[in-house]
Amino acid sequence: MLNTKNLSPDNLSLFTALCLSFPVSIAFYFISFHWIDSLITFIIVFILSFFLIRFVLNEFIYRKIKVIYKYIYQTKASQREEMYYQYILPKKSIEEVGADVEKWAVQQRAVIDDLKNNERYRREFLQNLSHEIKTPVFAIQGYVDTLLNGALENKETAKKFLTNTSRNVTRMVDLINDLDEITKLESGEQTLHKVKFTIQDAIRETYETLANKAQEKKITLSIKKGCEQPVEVLADKEKIQRVLINLVDNAIKYGKADGFVNAGIYRTDDKNVLIEITDNGCGIAEDHLPRIFERFYRTDNVRSRNTGGTGLGLAICKHIVEAHQQSMIVRSKPNIGSTFGFTLDKG
Repeated sequence: MLNTKNLSPDNLSLFTALCLSFPVSIAFYFISFHWIDSLITFIIVFILSFFLIRFVLNEFIYRKIKVIYKYIYQTKASQREEMYYQYILPKKSIEEVGADVEKWAVQQRAVIDDLKNNERYRREFLQNLSHEIKTPVFAIQGYVDTLLNGALENKETAKKFLTNTSRNVTRMVDLINDLDEITKLESGEQTLHKVKFTIQDAIRETYETLANKAQEKKITLSIKKGCEQPVEVLADKEKIQRVLINLVDNAIKYGKADGFVNAGIYRTDDKNVLIEITDNGCGIAEDHLPRIFERFYRTDNVRSRNTGGTGLGLAICKHIVEAHQQSMIVRSKPNIGSTFGFTLDKG
């Protein structure tokens, strides 16, 4: 059976004209019993119906379709596009045109979904940013008002309030600096100064920086056995040090007392090195893992604002690593621990 869905307007006109002219000529034959008259009738009806149907299809149907195409692409047609609408489009089958429109509809749905997701992230970001800023601002306002209302007379209270005020100011400065750094990383304004350095040395420097925090919770900082052999990487040492500090600091912050933080270094191939920071802390639920690198994203009460920080550490880590054209990974289970890793170019 002929599939009319794949016919172009010309082919469809031809097929319809045949369907009309053939029975008309047969009927005329049974009336006149003259083959020549019947044949002439067939030719006249075929020619007239073909051009009439073709005219109707092109003028009334494909003209509407051209308008749809112009709406889909939302641009003023160039001369080349006008030629396409006039000569190429009418040769397309209805099914092909339908496929084009369906493809456009799928693309638009994807754009709408992205816009909805971006709007949700923007709304959450603004809410979180507002909260992060309001908390220290209200605290500073409270301390200052109390001091102005007479607490300055008590030196011990004044010193305590000023210390707390200073701490909240520092928190705001850290927040602004972190936001500024992320903005620069996203826009590409921060250039990378890549040098060769031994990644184990950078990890040991990080451990020394955070040794006091680890001692407070009696957490052991170490490099995994078999990973002590020096491995050189090619990267911006200062920024990678920032990544390591953020990851190790988080591992200590959310780690268990008397726990551990281990660093593993692995040559994945001839070009890349994988660095992993593992802890045996509270861990992260699986449904939170896809979003933990978002700005201000908090997973639960354990990883709450009570633990301190700006909530931007992992976002900064991700941007720094991606600026090196590398990627970050995370594996985690609640009450088991977490492993954060990233790759770097081998030096």
